[in-house]
Amino acid sequence: MSAALHTFCTFWVDEQLFGVDVAHVQEVVSPQRMTHVPLAPGHVRGLLHLRGQIVTAVDLRAQLALPPMSEEQHMNVVLRHEGRHLGLLVDRVGDVLEVDAACFARPPQHLPPAVLELVAGVYQLPQQLLLSLEVESLMRSV
Repeated sequence: MSAALHTFCTFWVDEQLFGVDVAHVQEVVSPQRMTHVPLAPGHVRGLLHLRGQIVTAVDLRAQLALPPMSEEQHMNVVLRHEGRHLGLLVDRVGDVLEVDAACFARPPQHLPPAVLELVAGVYQLPQQLLLSLEVESLMRSV
């Protein structure tokens, strides 16, 4: 009997490996021109126009209280969930990984509440940890 595998689109933010379920990833695109949104939360960098769709762009570094990224040195991971779209600004895109469900652990409860809301769990990989992001929580954050 084979172990259950989860497939993640991975990306790096501040040298940490993150991932989202590949089923929620619409596409990965290079930096795009953004339109600023007045009075938006600090982690909302703006709006993207992608082939007729308006997508809110979220700076994952800002949302996780990490140091800011240098301008134009990011990639956009465009997520879709229940008819909504969200662009995550990340440092760089990783690989699509299949991860054994047996490697899963809940995040430690002493992490800040904002992190606990976004991180669904941690997968222990041979060389590093993969933080799995909760897509529904990301969508609610904007």
